[in-house]
Formats: sequence, structure tokens, C-alpha cells
Amino acid sequence: MVDNEAEAEVTILGLGLMGRAIAAALLRAGRSTTVWNRTPGRDGDLITQGARVAPSAAAALSATDGLVIVCLKDHEAVRSVLDPLGEALSGRTVVNLTSSTSDQARELAAWVGDRGAAYLDGAIMAVPETMGGPEAVLLHSGDEQVFDQHLPVLRDLGTCLHLGTDPGLAALHDVALLNIMWGVLNSFLHGAALVGTAKVPAAEFAVLANQWISSVTDFVSAYAEQIDADAPVARDATLDTHAAAMDHLVQESEAAGVDVSLPRFFRGLVAETVANGRGGDSYAAVVDRFRPRP
Repeated sequence: MVDNEAEAEVTILGLGLMGRAIAAALLRAGRSTTVWNRTPGRDGDLITQGARVAPSAAAALSATDGLVIVCLKDHEAVRSVLDPLGEALSGRTVVNLTSSTSDQARELAAWVGDRGAAYLDGAIMAVPETMGGPEAVLLHSGDEQVFDQHLPVLRDLGTCLHLGTDPGLAALHDVALLNIMWGVLNSFLHGAALVGTAKVPAAEFAVLANQWISSVTDFVSAYAEQIDADAPVARDATLDTHAAAMDHLVQESEAAGVDVSLPRFFRGLVAETVANGRGGDSYAAVVDRFRPRP
């Protein structure tokens, strides 16, 4: 038995790596899918899977009176495609899966709403190869009723989470989560360079690194509770202890000739927090260093 969205037309604007993966996932799920891309030639494999190719964004839009999924390079590209469509968006739902800032998402939601269309913002926390499987996580924000209405289609792309009615929440979470990814990756790369000076292969170091990263998730959960309670009680180590260990990291990096900008940055964050009288607190106290200042 098919769900009540099974016969709905879905239009996809944008066929980069992720856009093609989105289209392929919908086609595998049996969705009737129309695709368009500004640069021709990226739709061959999708045609063989049953996609219909529109010659223009306007033609792609006319193929559906329901769901329009947008996955383009950036916010400027989205506006360059949607602006000429204008009132033709009326009655449809735009799901924007393009990376943007939270303010851009809110501005676009208002613009789309003024043209009689519903809007959901989204962020894809996955790589194209996983699209359509449960490991692909998609964050959405905006009108919850609109999200619920189109969930049968959206969940064909992966695990979908609704974060709230503020259209900017998906974009805000997106950059915050990517920030964690870059922090972990840069720290791993620095560590690999450091142990590499002792001829330790990066693959060998990665085994220990992954085990340690898994342990760090426990710190994240514990510190989150402390941040929300505004009670950074040191149960594992004080900031004074962290500061001493960071001194060792800087010294080891300098001695090995490895770039020290990252460990010096870490040490600077902790040193400033300790200087503010927080040396006996847990690492969670460093959050104050990142918060907006009056």
C-alpha cells in the first residue's frame, strides 16, 4: 500500500552531487520526479532511472503543484533561481536544502511566504552516498504542519528531524555541527602530524584517535548539562589541569617543528578563562569565552 503522497509530483532544482543523490533516492522510492539544473549534462543517469528533465526552472516548477526541493550552491544561487519564478510559486511548498545562514533562511521564508507558498528550511548532515538511508540525517525547521504534511516524501531521503518553527534553526544547527566536525578533523590532522614526526603512521594513530573521540562524547553530554545548569563543576579535571596539559602540547609541537597555531589557540582560550577566576571549574566554563559579549 502506498502513502497519500506517493502520486505527488516532486520537483528538484539543482543537480550537483547532493541534488543528484536526492533525485536518485526519490526515484528509488517510486516518486514521480522532475529535475532541472542550470548546467546541462548532469541528468543522464537520472533519466535512465525515470526522472523527467525540464528545460527551465519555470518548466520544472509547472510540473508540480506540491513539493519543490531546492539544492543549489549557496543562498545567492537560490535567489537567482527563485526570484524570476515569483508568484508562480503560489500554492507550492519550497523545501530549501541549500546551505545558508539562519538570517538568510528567515529572509527566504518570508519572501516565499509573501508569494503564497509554504517554506521549510533544511540542512543535510550526510554525504551523497548515504542519501535515502537511515544514516542520512536531515534537519528541518519551519511550519510543523507543513513538515508533517510532506514527511512521507522527506523521509525517503533519510532520517528527518524537525527542530522548531523558526526557519533559521536548521541552518544554525548545520553550521554549529560542522564546526564540531572541523574542530575534530583539524585536531586529528595536527595530532597525526605530531606523532608522524616519530614515524607513527596516521592509520595507526587513527585507531587510538577514534577510541578517544568516542570517549569525548561522554564529556560533551556531561558539559552540556553543566552549561544548561550554569554549574561547571570539575568532576574529571579542572581548567588548571587542562592548562598544564596544553602547555605540554605546545612544547611538544614546537620541539617537533609542527605548526603550533591550533594548540596555542586552545591554550589561549583556557588561559583567558583561568585569568577570570575559573581555574577550579570544569572545561565547560570555557563556553563563556565564546558567548556574545555585552
